[in-house]
Amino acid sequence: MYKEKIKADPAAKVAFNNYVDRCVGTGRLGLALTEEYLKELAYVQEMIGFSYIRGHGLFSDDVSIYHEYEENGETKVEYNYTYIDRIFDAYLKIGIRPYLELGFMPKQLASGEQTIFYWKGNTTPPKDYRKWTDMVIALLKHLKVRYGEEVCEWPIEVWNEPNLPGFWFKADMDEYFKLFKETFLAIKEYDSRFKVGGPAICGVRDAEWIEAFLKFCKKEGICPDSITRHHYTVEFPERCGHYDYSKLEDQEMRFANLQSTRDIVDSFEEFRGLPIHLTEFSTSYTPKGVIHDTNINAAYLARQLSRLGDVNELYSYWTFGDVFEEQGVPDSLFHGGFGMVAAGNIPKPTFWTFYFYKQLKLFGEDCVYRDDKAVIVKNDKGYAGILWNIDEEDGSAELSLPVSEKGEYTLISRTVDESCCNPLKVWHDMGEPAYPSSAETELIKASAQPLTESSVINAGKEDAEFSLAVRKNGVVYFTLTKRKNTADRGYDYDKVISFH
Repeated sequence: MYKEKIKADPAAKVAFNNYVDRCVGTGRLGLALTEEYLKELAYVQEMIGFSYIRGHGLFSDDVSIYHEYEENGETKVEYNYTYIDRIFDAYLKIGIRPYLELGFMPKQLASGEQTIFYWKGNTTPPKDYRKWTDMVIALLKHLKVRYGEEVCEWPIEVWNEPNLPGFWFKADMDEYFKLFKETFLAIKEYDSRFKVGGPAICGVRDAEWIEAFLKFCKKEGICPDSITRHHYTVEFPERCGHYDYSKLEDQEMRFANLQSTRDIVDSFEEFRGLPIHLTEFSTSYTPKGVIHDTNINAAYLARQLSRLGDVNELYSYWTFGDVFEEQGVPDSLFHGGFGMVAAGNIPKPTFWTFYFYKQLKLFGEDCVYRDDKAVIVKNDKGYAGILWNIDEEDGSAELSLPVSEKGEYTLISRTVDESCCNPLKVWHDMGEPAYPSSAETELIKASAQPLTESSVINAGKEDAEFSLAVRKNGVVYFTLTKRKNTADRGYDYDKVISFH
């Protein structure tokens, strides 16, 4: 059974870096040309508001930037920015900026035929590195002309997961290092203000790749602006029909893995303290990982978000929405998609975990309590906190929070758990309609809101004491603030609710 006793010290200065809103992931950038994609992103931005968005396929053929043609027996190159302008215009209008992942390879520039995903992103090195760097610099010049000097603040990452053979031909380490060097030097020669990171690895031989990458950079006399990697937390999945079922890994083991990257980076005097960016993170690494739609995903990630800022200066959840096509067009409304929002702008439980952490950030940066089940911050008006219960039986948290003056305090709680905010269960109970009607979508969406409760806490001594229910796979956000009664003349609440 979940049991938590919390006594906060208002003078405590607990380390807690809440970078929840720095970046979020998407699928391929070309999906931003669709209406549903933009609706989901606009909703996420309105409710949470991320600074950057990172996705694949900047140079893939569906975005159509790179073109070769023959003229007078000579091969020439031209660029087309029609689609990328439309995509980035939409991002900026919604209030988010690109985190530029440089990939994949345009077919006409590719050295081979290997592709990945339903949309066939080419994952081979360039046949001509000069044409590759020319294309990169031409794009950066175009973006600066169109959007101004702020483009120099957009982070850049060279490629995606080159340590996996599907994403980089033969997972050739030396070839990737060449790609990074040529790209890094070309960008810095053009404008040294751009921040360029790598090696964007995921999982396999991660320590070996990070160490080798830094040794290469040291040897070549270059210093990346960030070290980038990915972070997923499930065992290898079991495929059943269209869907992938995975067991969650031990969180302490996963945190230790993140710490190991920090330790490797800091073991190099030249690179000590370099920022680490998790340019992708989630639980399951498959777009049909059924855990993504569940309350356990929300509770598990609540603990992740409480600690990811310990060694990483950016962490980007993969992804904001379910418009996604790596393994084809989704077969059903709830299909294990990466998104924190399902089609029709239905927020999944995980969406609220991110929303709660953003509210925590807006409330205050002074953390007074953090453990494996809770994090609490304070400001001059009171306290805000998040509690979570990862797969334990229903229980409660007993809280004692010191207050500066006696009197009445307003306690507001917002709860997301399997009982009160579980759109997946409602959809299941309805018969799992793959393509719900508008009315069915609205019904499911109505079930996807947190339960909001309130009470008045009378602090007659130095502490405000109260209890909050935290049910299995639940996440609870609360605020405790000084109550100021501004009732109108003649209004008596107790009389109103007892009137008959």
